[in-house]
Amino acid sequence: MKRKFGAKKPELTELSRVRDRITFLYLEHAKLNRQDSAIIVTDSRGTVFVPAAIVSVLMLGPGVDVSHRAMELIGDAGLGVAWVGEQGVREYAHGRPLNHSSKLPEAQARLVSNPKTRVAVARKMYQKRFPNDDVSGLSMQALRGKEGSRVRQVYRTQSQKTNVPWSRREYNPDNFEAGTPINKALTAAHQALYGLSYSVIVAMGASAGLGFVHTGHDLSFVYDFADLYKAEISIPVAFQVAAEFGDDKDIGARTRLAMRDAFADGKLLVRMVDDLTSLLGVTETSIGAGVINLWDDKLGLQKFGVQYHEFKGDGDS
Repeated sequence: MKRKFGAKKPELTELSRVRDRITFLYLEHAKLNRQDSAIIVTDSRGTVFVPAAIVSVLMLGPGVDVSHRAMELIGDAGLGVAWVGEQGVREYAHGRPLNHSSKLPEAQARLVSNPKTRVAVARKMYQKRFPNDDVSGLSMQALRGKEGSRVRQVYRTQSQKTNVPWSRREYNPDNFEAGTPINKALTAAHQALYGLSYSVIVAMGASAGLGFVHTGHDLSFVYDFADLYKAEISIPVAFQVAAEFGDDKDIGARTRLAMRDAFADGKLLVRMVDDLTSLLGVTETSIGAGVINLWDDKLGLQKFGVQYHEFKGDGDS
């Protein structure tokens, strides 16, 4: 008998659902290994154990070494993992989804491939941002203009509320430290929101690249999805942190901590799962574990793992 090493791979029923997990954990300059069902994180301050099934996304910054055993656990537990730049401001790679069903990406592909349904989903996303307005008859151009005006007003309102001077959004992805305190806080806040949005999308099995408003980028849908929450969460948090800490050199880290608290206080994971499935027209309970079938253009779905006999018909001889 072949010997099996390591801990038993958890069953899907043993794993926490995406909506029940804590939001994200950012790590840098640390070593990651595995002990049973926990990730061992070791840095200059000591060692901590992180249960893999309770975290939504693990953001790995510069100086992180990850063992093969740790990645095995991360994959089995469906923990979203993203390799990011310093301060978490860039995303380089990600791991596999928790959900093994293809229902969400299939629904997403159908919706984004038809101009009428694509516009309909885009309107649903804008409607969530304008709950008191009827946007059902607006064109994409009109929706973009309406959203632009709203975001500018949000910036002005937060500036007046916190007394943080505001002129315009400036962001250099290659030089985080070159920005003003408020722009650095906004960058860190938006990136934290992108990270969580990205994690929910891929953990649920949807495609990060099939956007309805944004397009042409492998994270198009992440930008679509995160835009639902910027005015409510990341922009106010950034202005609050900038008002409180100003020129603090650790403003990026302080912003991430504030975003983590805002995610938890607002139960954002629960909302994100509901919003994602609602936008794509698939209920969470209908997703379940992935079941492999064979596709047939005439007979519909057929059982997988069955030895089919040669069929002669429809012109076959």
